[in-house]
Amino acid sequence: MENLETSLLLGLASLFYTAMEITGIITAIIAVRETRTPQGAIAWAISLVTFPLFSLPLYWIFGKSKFNGYVEAMRAGREEFARLIGDRHSVPPVRPLHDRKSPHAPRTLFETLARAPFQGGNDVKLLINGETTFQAIFQAIETAEKYILIQFYIIHDDGLGNRLKKLLIRKAAQGVRIRLLYDEVGSYHTPAAYWKALEDAGIEAHPFHTTKGPGNRFQLNFRNHRKIVVVDGRVGFVGGHNVGDEYLGGKDNGYGGWRDTHIRICGPALLQVQVCFGKDWYWATSTIPDIDLSMPDACGDVELIALPTGPEDALENCSLMFIQAIESARDRFWIASPYFVPDSSVMKALQMAAMRGVDVRLMLPMKPDHLLVYLAGFSCLKELALPGVRVFRYDDGFLHQKVFLSDDRLAGVGTANLDNRSFRLNFELTMIAEDKTFCREIEQMFLTDFDHCVETEPDEYDRKNLVYQTVIRFARLLSPIL
Repeated sequence: MENLETSLLLGLASLFYTAMEITGIITAIIAVRETRTPQGAIAWAISLVTFPLFSLPLYWIFGKSKFNGYVEAMRAGREEFARLIGDRHSVPPVRPLHDRKSPHAPRTLFETLARAPFQGGNDVKLLINGETTFQAIFQAIETAEKYILIQFYIIHDDGLGNRLKKLLIRKAAQGVRIRLLYDEVGSYHTPAAYWKALEDAGIEAHPFHTTKGPGNRFQLNFRNHRKIVVVDGRVGFVGGHNVGDEYLGGKDNGYGGWRDTHIRICGPALLQVQVCFGKDWYWATSTIPDIDLSMPDACGDVELIALPTGPEDALENCSLMFIQAIESARDRFWIASPYFVPDSSVMKALQMAAMRGVDVRLMLPMKPDHLLVYLAGFSCLKELALPGVRVFRYDDGFLHQKVFLSDDRLAGVGTANLDNRSFRLNFELTMIAEDKTFCREIEQMFLTDFDHCVETEPDEYDRKNLVYQTVIRFARLLSPIL
């Protein structure tokens, strides 16, 4: 009897492994067809065929690079969007190349990626660090009369999170319509009671639902990383801050401080931000928000564009955005990012910029918040050991801002990092300005931040011991899912 049971168990185990192996082969074929990079396709194919028991669950969770269903949902809602927005008040179309005086200007690619033009007449205010940012956001919310749109990757149930909750509940009691989106992965620590308190007050609070849609059920790799606040369609905010006490920058936050940047926007470009929110809201709720999508009045003179990027893009728009910003630089390209694990195309753009004499400066954290990403960055920096490349480690708290400056005419502030997650997996939003005055403000902000940095060298990797170098290399291998 024992021999029979043993044979039966072995037979079942064999059948199970055979089924897993067949599933692994089929999934490997899917991975080869769908994975964006040849390196990633080869890695997944080999691991799925060789180690299906281990690799299949990982692929179901981390393997997809396309966000299935989002594009189809947008197509389904396009007619309703058009009806709501109306032809007279929609975002103006992008001019075709043959109608442009300078079709090779940097703005052409940005407009093509955004499917919207740069728009003049905007006022942009730089908000440095958390206290300034949330003071401005809360003041704007206080003035709301019709509606408030809020979208954050992280909303914590802490001091700042509760200040926001109380303010929103009070505004809802005044009859203001409030719609709030949050990323369920980024905000997984926030208890259900927090969202229920908002809902009980009549606030529409919803997760983005990154697991919604065909093929996304097991996917935890996609994140909505956008941070948006819009009040009555007349003033908005975009940048790097999430809602949590650590973003206020107190010295006791575990990092010795926090360095981040947001911008306040009013003017025609705010319509693009609202449309971006509206599309995410439609995905999350299958409804179109009843908001004012008419063209805002001019209130300044800054040329501005909202460039949303994400895994639903046909191309790798986020990576292309950075490449164009780097390649447009003639004198300098300065960038601050908390995470530095760029792909090979962005690395080559930085290398070529340095070789043509551009002043390339990278501002990175001295203190990590995600150790593996921090370690992987050392290996990437080694490839930038070229004259003209300077590396600064911010040493006055954790550096979380996502800002770039190209010469004295182009600047970007938003949510996108220099890593694979932002390039291919996250929904991001970057505001790009063509304005010399705003660029001077960004320049001054960088110069002040450099004073709080320790300048190092791109060859930091070579100064590490053998064990440290080995860990760095392994961390680099994991960079596609970090």
